[in-house]
Amino acid sequence: MNGSFIPVGALGAEFSPEGDFLDATSDLDGQTFTLHFDAPTTLRIAEGRAAWGGHGAADARVTSIRSGVYLVDGVAGGVSTSFVLDLDTGAATRVEGRLPDAEARRESAYTRIRRGAEPTGVTARIVHGGIGGPAAAPHAPTAALVGLRNTYTYSPSEVYEHIYLTPELYTWHCLSGAEAGLADTDRCHHVALRDRLSLFVWREKVVPTLGLVLIDLGSMRTDGKIFGHAGFDSESLVNFPVGARAEILNATEH
Repeated sequence: MNGSFIPVGALGAEFSPEGDFLDATSDLDGQTFTLHFDAPTTLRIAEGRAAWGGHGAADARVTSIRSGVYLVDGVAGGVSTSFVLDLDTGAATRVEGRLPDAEARRESAYTRIRRGAEPTGVTARIVHGGIGGPAAAPHAPTAALVGLRNTYTYSPSEVYEHIYLTPELYTWHCLSGAEAGLADTDRCHHVALRDRLSLFVWREKVVPTLGLVLIDLGSMRTDGKIFGHAGFDSESLVNFPVGARAEILNATEH
């Protein structure tokens, strides 16, 4: 399996045993939040499920990487939706991720860029707002990670390094595990949440993938998820948790 690109479902199977992701929390069970984005959104959470934006309740994972900061993540209607809620500051962010359909998957990255599109067909819509009203200090794009070269140990077998090149591009490289020897440079988004705490979202082009993690350089760990198709198809979906121990290898300033 090493040295070959694999479906996201197969990647999830490799990450799951002994994966270093956070345990889900019940802190928000029974709570309803009115989130003010471009349009108000009601988010209800109860017993491992959540409902938002007119969707019925869907399985949802709720975790907290730092006191007062919560990640609520689920999939409804084929769309990955993740909320980052800071109950201390009142700031909130929503990330909606979509995978390309069958026709878009057949289009090469070369064809896409020739017509002026991005190399990847994976999209992410990121909006910032507040809980119960506008946030006094909303989350915002950041360049805090740019220049860092970090390693992430997701499990005893799965280890990657990331090189954060710009606010829009990063390089990933699998040092050990199912994708050992593989590397690529993909589109990404960085969002500042708190001091040394960032939301990092990436969109892969070779195997359509949306990744989303909170990176805490205070505790030197991450937690989030990977969303994609279970196989090399455009119908089956998989959304699995990931988390890692982080290490900063070096920092480059241009």
